[in-house]
Amino acid sequence: MEVHFTKIHGCANDYLFVNCLEKPLENAAAVSRVLSDRRRGVGSDGLICVYPSDKADFRMEMYNADGSRGKMCGNGIRGFGKYVFDHGLSSALRLRVDTDSGIKVLDLENSGGKVRRVTVDMGPAVLEGRDIPVDADGPVINRDLEVNGKRWRVSCVSMGNPHCVTFDADPDGLDVATVGPHFESHPFFPEGVNTEFARVDAPDRISMRVWERGSGETLACGTGACAVVVAAVASGLSDRSVRVSLAGGDLDIIYREDGGVTMTGPAEEVFSATVDVEIG
Repeated sequence: MEVHFTKIHGCANDYLFVNCLEKPLENAAAVSRVLSDRRRGVGSDGLICVYPSDKADFRMEMYNADGSRGKMCGNGIRGFGKYVFDHGLSSALRLRVDTDSGIKVLDLENSGGKVRRVTVDMGPAVLEGRDIPVDADGPVINRDLEVNGKRWRVSCVSMGNPHCVTFDADPDGLDVATVGPHFESHPFFPEGVNTEFARVDAPDRISMRVWERGSGETLACGTGACAVVVAAVASGLSDRSVRVSLAGGDLDIIYREDGGVTMTGPAEEVFSATVDVEIG
């Protein structure tokens, strides 16, 4: 099958965007697996389809690199806003995007006819354990959890997808590729989990690395950065307005008093192409 896509990254968290406004993408999960492969395919952290919506301006459908469906992606939705504006699918600088975790509002920064940065109202952070979901009732803040024989203090947050945040290890020296899969497959997380290994550098600065379920370690994770700030505030470690530094760049996160979270960060187009995809 022939697939036309545009590759866009947000802080080096890269996705392939496909216009599905007139024709659905068949077998999108398999297409994501094939094209996301960084040795045999195009290389990406996943695939995002742009669909029409009867309750918002557009609908976003996201697939991880392994083909699993993702409910929400902070870096991906910024790229979504850039894609629909830069490619003439919308001229609005405020968009409502229907996602599997609800409608998100995007404010686009137009610079010379192109979107460079996007602010996303990510909605409320979810701290109730069963709603994240984790195998516990009530908030999970600084809870002891044994993972592969080691005890970690973890805080759990949903930003439309489940996150586990720990401040117990310096992210710079951590072997995330070894540790991350043990968190992702831990029975405490019935749907798997994204795991953030974070360090508070100042009340308004946090550094982090992330292991994303279905994709492995990525250079950035927008929902993960939001979850880290929520966990830091809940633990009394940071202010509510924080710049989060990831391997791929910085994101500005605000955790409001009403429980809502706002994220601002860049979106950059890499290239567009048409490829023939063979689904085995």
